[in-house]
Amino acid sequence: MSARRSLGRRFGWLWASYAVSAYGSGLGFGALPLIAVLVLQASPAQVSVLAALGPAVGALIALPLGPWVEFHRKRQVMIAMDLARFAVLLTIPVAYALGRLSFGQLLVVSAVVATARIAFNAASGAFLKALVRPDDLLVANARFESTTWSSIALGPPLGGAAVGLFGPVVTIVADALSYLLSALGLAAIRGHEEDHPRRTGAARVRAGELLDGWRHLLTHPGLRALYLNQLLVAGLIMATEPLLAVLLLGELGFPPWQYGLAFAVPCVGGLIGSRLARRVVARYGQHRIIRAVGTLRAIWLIGLAVVQPGVVGLATVIAVEFAIIISMSLYNPVLATYRLEQTPKDRIVRTLSAWSIGSSAAIAILSALGGLLAQATSPRTAITVAGLLILASPLLLPRRQDTDRPAPERPARVSTIA
Repeated sequence: MSARRSLGRRFGWLWASYAVSAYGSGLGFGALPLIAVLVLQASPAQVSVLAALGPAVGALIALPLGPWVEFHRKRQVMIAMDLARFAVLLTIPVAYALGRLSFGQLLVVSAVVATARIAFNAASGAFLKALVRPDDLLVANARFESTTWSSIALGPPLGGAAVGLFGPVVTIVADALSYLLSALGLAAIRGHEEDHPRRTGAARVRAGELLDGWRHLLTHPGLRALYLNQLLVAGLIMATEPLLAVLLLGELGFPPWQYGLAFAVPCVGGLIGSRLARRVVARYGQHRIIRAVGTLRAIWLIGLAVVQPGVVGLATVIAVEFAIIISMSLYNPVLATYRLEQTPKDRIVRTLSAWSIGSSAAIAILSALGGLLAQATSPRTAITVAGLLILASPLLLPRRQDTDRPAPERPARVSTIA
């Protein structure tokens, strides 16, 4: 079983660093909007701006960071991004204690955290590919996936209890400290880091390098299909989350504890799916799993459109979310592994950055459209439309199995003139 397979001490430190930051983020889930409402008495419009504008600005800032990160040592970049998140998050409890906290500060913090997250994730993908053997990539990605879902299952309920007991900024402090501990864990990884790609000319970022990630994604047949599929699926699933909150808490009268339960319990499916990933790929092959599970994860969302009040409605939400999460947690590590396998090491950071920026943009656009549709009709109608649209997403999955050969690697010292 993959859970018992040793990937070495260096990977152990990387996994531990990821786990501590993931659980810190779980505890701090939704902390910025909560502080905006409880401390600054922000309006619903301001909370919406905070949820959308910070990540959007972060994505724009992260765009030129991709080429810069590509040509620097990835572990150092990851440590720097963790320390940046630690420092900027810590300004919130300090400003709160001094009575100087403002909505503008929350916007800045949100943008910096979003920027650092994109840069960190892109650098960590490149670092992971260099750290473990090619046949261990799926095992490593599955472990990260299981950690993500366990942190989502446990973090928000514990964070909510902590806020109730100790005040609105306590989870921000925990989240900040988790990034500091993550940075220390990354610093503990010993050994020589594989040479990073180097430029053979001017040290400045060239305009063409900003698009290299998208160029690779859109010219690679398999990655292009998976990228477009992911934009649609992730955007539609995430667009239903605020609509479902309005439907459950408003129209159907679910108490907050039931709403939290409806999203915490299904996260157990994330542990199941991620642990199955290596075994099902070994048995059925990577392409079949991508096709089959990529289709399965799209068929459940429509079930949220028929949710009714009471215990039956709660059970319906839990069942639908469980099916979605178990499909996603099985699909995600397989997708992440394929993406790394099919990307040359001198393009990994820019490719992963492009993927993250595109996903963030799709989520923002589809969430806005879903909100407008819900305003014009109803949340249930908007969820129904999203559930119907996502049924078309399997048409974007790769239809033919490619050679499955890893992308050819280039020498470490490369020219990246577009």
